[in-house]
Amino acid sequence: MSGVGKKIADVTFKASKNIDWDGMSKLIVSEAARKEFFTLRRTFDEVNTQLQTKFSQEPEPIDWEYYRKGIGNKLVDMYKEAYDGIEIPKYVDKVTPEYKPKIDALLVELKEAEQQSLKESERLEKEIADVQELKKKLSTMTADEYFEKHPELRQKFDDEIRNDYWGY
Repeated sequence: MSGVGKKIADVTFKASKNIDWDGMSKLIVSEAARKEFFTLRRTFDEVNTQLQTKFSQEPEPIDWEYYRKGIGNKLVDMYKEAYDGIEIPKYVDKVTPEYKPKIDALLVELKEAEQQSLKESERLEKEIADVQELKKKLSTMTADEYFEKHPELRQKFDDEIRNDYWGY
């Protein structure tokens, strides 16, 4: 294989070492997503194995002298000249520059969503703690103690009483 192909295989192998498959699998909730995830992982491993074995090896050199003995110099020289004239084009990555900014933007958006999620989680945890505290004190709490924590409700009830509105 050419040096470029070997380099691509090496880079792919190194990149696969950085993937936290176990960490990602712990985040999956549904059984269908888990099945798809493991299919993706198996496919990735198969492609990576092929890159490491089949495509990362240099081809064996051709023994032109062996063929000259059996076929003849003229025909072998013609094939050798054609073989040496083959130029394998170098791989030019046109996809990465196109999608790299999009992926980077998605990563930024992901970090922002993660921060919002953490803030919302903290708010909900606090709200749960407040509700649990209220649940414990509910049987012994007076209306004044409740209104002390919720002054907007005191105002609402006072307005209803003042306007002679009793909910029916």
